[in-house]
Amino acid sequence: MKYNNLGQTDIKVSQICLGTMTWGEQNTEDEAHEQLDYAIESGVNFIDVAEMYPVPPRKETYGLTESYIGNWLSKRKDRDKIILATKVAAKAEWLPYIRDGQLKLDKKNIEQALDDSLKRLKTDYIDLYQMHWPDRETNFFGKLAYFHAPEKNGVSIAETLSVLDELVKQGKIRTVGISNETPWGCAEYLRVSREEGLPRIVSIQNPYNLLNRTFEIGISEFSHREQVGLLAYSPLAFGSLSGKYLNNKKPEGARLTLFEHFTRYLNPKAIEATESYVNLAKKNSLDPSQMALSYVSSRPFLTSNIIGATSMEQLKSAIESINVELSKEIIKEIESIHEKIPNPSP
Repeated sequence: MKYNNLGQTDIKVSQICLGTMTWGEQNTEDEAHEQLDYAIESGVNFIDVAEMYPVPPRKETYGLTESYIGNWLSKRKDRDKIILATKVAAKAEWLPYIRDGQLKLDKKNIEQALDDSLKRLKTDYIDLYQMHWPDRETNFFGKLAYFHAPEKNGVSIAETLSVLDELVKQGKIRTVGISNETPWGCAEYLRVSREEGLPRIVSIQNPYNLLNRTFEIGISEFSHREQVGLLAYSPLAFGSLSGKYLNNKKPEGARLTLFEHFTRYLNPKAIEATESYVNLAKKNSLDPSQMALSYVSSRPFLTSNIIGATSMEQLKSAIESINVELSKEIIKEIESIHEKIPNPSP
């Protein structure tokens, strides 16, 4: 396993992070614990979760993923060796069952969310506490255009950071990060932190894969210049880069078979690009999934690659991708495909 510093801290996180959003929906607690055991034995020390998991979010399953991890943690004696990340939900009318639907990144919500997460996770601190998405109206979750709506600004970043500062001082969280953010949001978090002496963000968790490399356009420069590394989620584009959905296939039990409303990575251009990437991998005797994951892991702005699996076979293959080195020739061919079909699933 390879390890990178989390932001400007001395905290070392594995370059492969174990994602958990299927636990409680597609995976049982026993399966979750089996994945955790295997990942830790393989050198993974970084686990990512969120209060709203599993996904798709439902009232009936809310908090289950954190509870699964908490039950696993309670059996172990090495909490200090595990880097645990979770997230607080921001403004979302589509989550009426979380804190009575009055979600905001303010003191009341963040403190309540954190305390509830700590109880479910059966720990007294979180290593990385992330804002799951912006509290303001902006473009994320695949929304391309930005329409300025100052009346929907939500809680200011300064107010949010002030709350997080208190929680850091209380020892409940060690570091803070952002997720699904924009270049302006990243810059504002850094500005407020610098000018007001508040916690500095150490990471940004955004989607990044061969079908969606928009992170490179506006935010990757922050990763290099400010040491706000990418925690890449959906590195396999919901599994589509494995090629298993090509030719209109719908594998039984697969995520995009079960949840047909997840169409981000199945538009015609995305399918065309996926075919090209899969063919490239096969031509070079590579597993398509491992090639796609290896590419993400090789990016210089990356801190950790968040993998997800519903089976042990998938998990083992994903972790093993850390040992796959792509040649300059393969990288060149990947870039050629990207130039022809850039970001078909932004």
